[in-house]
Formats: sequence, structure tokens, C-alpha cells
Amino acid sequence: MATLGFAGLPMLSYDRALWALRFWLDSWAGIGAIATGMAHQGFDLQLTRYAEKGWRATFYTTGMEHSITSATASAWERTPWHATQRAAWEALRQSAGNSQ
Repeated sequence: MATLGFAGLPMLSYDRALWALRFWLDSWAGIGAIATGMAHQGFDLQLTRYAEKGWRATFYTTGMEHSITSATASAWERTPWHATQRAAWEALRQSAGNSQ
């Protein structure tokens, strides 16, 4: 959750650590790391490309039927990494809200 939080910060030109984190997260390796981390939290990722229009990332609760009604969080973005990051953040936010 902390890594996803840092991904949402504005980019400062002098902050090399934040640039490195963003560069890593904005890649296929970053998507894999997020998917692995979310799997440990009990979520499955579905990532769909819609021609040249963008990407939808949807996280479902592991073990449940994967239908639109069981979607935990979904995001639509121009890039697959931003869609994955936003959907993961939303899934974790909702999960934290349900556990209180």
C-alpha cells in the first residue's frame, strides 16, 4: 500500500528515489510486482487492452466468481501500469474500509 501511495505523489525533478520507484512501477515488471503483492492480499488481477483506447485493470477477491458483480475494484487508464496501480489502490482502500 505504501508503494502505491508513493506512486500517486507528484513527481519532483530533484527526487531521484521517487523517480526510480515511478520508473519501476510504470513497467511490466511493476505490474507483476503489484499483481504478486495483491495476490498475497487475496486478490486476482484481470488486465484487458481495448485496441488503442486504453486498459482496464480489475481486481477480484481470490476464489470468487469473476463477474462484474464480484469486482472489488476497477480502473480505466491509457497505460496498463496506471490502470493496475489505481485499481490496486482502490481495492486496498475498500478492503481497509470493510475491516473497520
